[in-house]
Amino acid sequence: GQLRSIAAQRRRPDQVVICDDCSSDSTWSCLQQEAETLRGLGIQVDLHRHAANQGYVRNFEYALRHCRGDIVFLCDQDDVWHPDKVAEFAAAFERRPALTMLHGDARLVDGQGEPLGARLFEVLEVGADDIAREHRGEAFEVLLGRNVVTGATAALRRGLVDVALPVAPGWIHDEWLALVAAAGDGLDCLEPPLVDYRQHGGNQVGARRRGVRDRVMHDGAARRAYLTKRVAQLEALSARIDDGLVLSAERRTMVQQRLLHARARAALPGSFWARARQVWGEYRSGRYTRFSNGLRSLAIDLLDVK
Repeated sequence: GQLRSIAAQRRRPDQVVICDDCSSDSTWSCLQQEAETLRGLGIQVDLHRHAANQGYVRNFEYALRHCRGDIVFLCDQDDVWHPDKVAEFAAAFERRPALTMLHGDARLVDGQGEPLGARLFEVLEVGADDIAREHRGEAFEVLLGRNVVTGATAALRRGLVDVALPVAPGWIHDEWLALVAAAGDGLDCLEPPLVDYRQHGGNQVGARRRGVRDRVMHDGAARRAYLTKRVAQLEALSARIDDGLVLSAERRTMVQQRLLHARARAALPGSFWARARQVWGEYRSGRYTRFSNGLRSLAIDLLDVK
């Protein structure tokens, strides 16, 4: 699947780095066979196998540090790259020297590779306004609200690895790399899908469109768990900023405001009237509009929908 689609690229990569995170099935032997095919095409293949499981974030860090090319593509699933993916991404980086990370849309397909009639941006509700803001250089502001970058569609300059790693606690590698790139105004997206993103039982995203009930009547416990996790992420981001991550004064203030908003939403009082006062204060601050879904999020918090 994926390795064969990489081999079939119009512009082939110079190097493929593969890290097996202590798999217990036949993965390693399959990788060795595929590596020989790639080497036969003149592609350098570096195979690494961990003796103990590192977890996918640390595994990605290890792989990224062993990449030597100027442009690094992320891949970790059985997705299929369209033949022009490497060429299109490389051309975009060549045209725009300030670009440090680029991501894109994907066509959703089933386990057999048949199109499901939807795209990744559509399912993730990445709308035209989000895309326009990225194009305008406002990707950092978009990402403070929610992640819109999927690693399987992304590529980055090797220099970003040195700036961004290690990944801050609580963050996934792709969203952290995107945030650091956006902090330096180096993140943008390509709109045409250049990947077939395979959907099956193990996928995190899935191809099912979220209905109104899924969006609005979200499970209260799950929502609070998400907000608690978001608080931890933003605290880790603040710590990295204090440790030297370069960010403008305006964006530093924005991170502080985003953290205040996440803390307020994660710790709403049980009493309706006390909760109403806290929600009203957040509304007056404008943070529901800037960092959440406006009145929809306000209503969910006010009613504390279970």
